[in-house]
Amino acid sequence: MTELITLRYTVLGDPRTKKNSQMIAGSGARCPKCGKFAKQWIRQGPAYNDYAESAAWQLRPKPKAPISSPVNVRYLFYMKTRRKVDLVNLEEAMDDILVGRGILADDNAAIIAGHDGSRVLYDKKNPRVEIEITEFRADVGIGPYENGAQCAPMREEEP
Repeated sequence: MTELITLRYTVLGDPRTKKNSQMIAGSGARCPKCGKFAKQWIRQGPAYNDYAESAAWQLRPKPKAPISSPVNVRYLFYMKTRRKVDLVNLEEAMDDILVGRGILADDNAAIIAGHDGSRVLYDKKNPRVEIEITEFRADVGIGPYENGAQCAPMREEEP
């Protein structure tokens, strides 16, 4: 049996999501009644941008070429406070950072086949994200159904 390739990274700092760090930006003439811009859009706020930039510097060494084969990405999010957070939003933000840094080729399901083992934990003194990227073995199916089957094969019941 061949050894599975595993990459490990640690990103220091309180993890941020993209969805809770947005702000409204605008341009053009302003409405005389309310003062809003004529053209408005939502962009990432400074909290997420600062976190993403810091994380990008900490994600070293990166592979020679972005990973394009199926992998499981496990995140352990150690939060500074016990505030309620959405694990999926944290995963999506870190997936985007890994893609932006060139560690993963894309964050679609063909490459990130799972986030098995990801958790949100608490560490007031040392908030961080521990990342483990593990390739899937070629002899094990990625999903519950192999060969493009639409449903699980039926088991024959014994008499």
